[in-house]
Amino acid sequence: MTANSQQYDSQHPSHDPDRIPVEEFVPAEVSEIDLYQKREKIYTRKIEGFFQRLRTLTGWPLLAGYFLLPWLQWGDRQSVLFDLPARQFHILGFTFWPQDLTMLAWLLIIAAFTLFAVTNFAGRVWCGFTCPQTVWTSIFMWIEQKTEGSRNQRIKLDAAPWSTHKALKKLLKHSMWLSVAFYTGFTFVGYFTPIKELSFDFFTFNVNPWAAFWIGFFTLATYGNAGWLREQVCMYMCPYARFQAAMFDPDTLIISYDRKRGEKRGSRKRNDKSEDVGLGDCIDCQLCVQVCPTGIDIRDGLQYQCIGCALCIDACNSVMSKMNYPKNLISYTTENALDGKPSKILRPRLLGYFLVVLVMCSLLGYRIAARETIELSVLRDRQSLYMQSQIGDIDNHYTIKVANKTQQAHHYKLSVDAPHDLTLIGSVEFQVLSGEVVEIPITLRSAAEQELHGAFEIHFMAQRLDDSDDIVSHKSRFFAPVE
Repeated sequence: MTANSQQYDSQHPSHDPDRIPVEEFVPAEVSEIDLYQKREKIYTRKIEGFFQRLRTLTGWPLLAGYFLLPWLQWGDRQSVLFDLPARQFHILGFTFWPQDLTMLAWLLIIAAFTLFAVTNFAGRVWCGFTCPQTVWTSIFMWIEQKTEGSRNQRIKLDAAPWSTHKALKKLLKHSMWLSVAFYTGFTFVGYFTPIKELSFDFFTFNVNPWAAFWIGFFTLATYGNAGWLREQVCMYMCPYARFQAAMFDPDTLIISYDRKRGEKRGSRKRNDKSEDVGLGDCIDCQLCVQVCPTGIDIRDGLQYQCIGCALCIDACNSVMSKMNYPKNLISYTTENALDGKPSKILRPRLLGYFLVVLVMCSLLGYRIAARETIELSVLRDRQSLYMQSQIGDIDNHYTIKVANKTQQAHHYKLSVDAPHDLTLIGSVEFQVLSGEVVEIPITLRSAAEQELHGAFEIHFMAQRLDDSDDIVSHKSRFFAPVE
């Protein structure tokens, strides 16, 4: 026995009546929290109302545009086609090139600041009304309601044992889901491959393997995101839900529950006045929770899971109408309005966002309007700086590349601007088809009698013959022997 154990026994004798024997000690119950809890399926209830009609008006035009644009013709080509092999991006009457990708950066900045401005003013209306995840999930939920029935019917169907009836309903639902997902993936690939040719090749089993891969990939992605993940995408995968609060202020329109008016909650008979039964206007029917696609209770306050779809507003207003109570117990309102303070529409942050958007849109519009329709590049011969003939003529060799960035074929003429008299030898007039790049070998010659020395700057110019104002230049150098 060690000295420490002897000291412990002397301080804690076995006959001490206050000492609890080890065998009599019962530990407290330990609870576990599973950080990776299994997803609980959300059964949403169908609801009608003003905001749902508004969602239809915003969602269907976006869907129609997405599915129809690749099939529309603009002249002799597809109206919207991102031709990656040819490095040409056709959008209606415009053709953009890799050199124009700076415009894409401008467009993304404009989209970001527009989103910030709209969020600062009206909360997450993008998520609730126009986000592709929301729109496609709504389509899948509509299919689910049509094939499996109402909310209660779907709950009973999932709880029931497997049968032929249940299997047929599930098969019909998933078949329709996969059909919508396939058409979504097929259309997406159709933005990068001519969709009519893609259709013919696909249904004749002659499709390009990469095209088939991406069709399958986006089909499965749509099927998984809109059919299975749904609110998981909004709650855990989308970063917007995490930083949206940074753009909110007390005057931002958000979906909120009026606690002063709604509490204390409780059920009552129809047409019973709240003050007569000693309760608030909320009858605790849970309808606002049952219609929520993310499964939250808006009465618990603003939550990052709320996507601003306003389903709870329509649900609550329908109940208030039946109870003959004023509507908008749940409504789009502001924090200041709930606290009885005046709300401001025009405020510095919002004005700043819109000012940035306005300036960026103006600059982008000017950039598109003023962009050159001819692209000219000049490559010098790398084998030698110059060549001198026996009679003293000095030749410099170049390769000229001219790209036609318009929608029609045009004739062009090459010329050179130099401080000395130089002769262009080669094809100085030529035709370039729409979207074509031509390479022309050109020789610049200085006659022997000029006796040029050293190097000097020159400018090659390409001009459209049918439009004298459409001209572009490119800087280069002419080399001659050094003295």
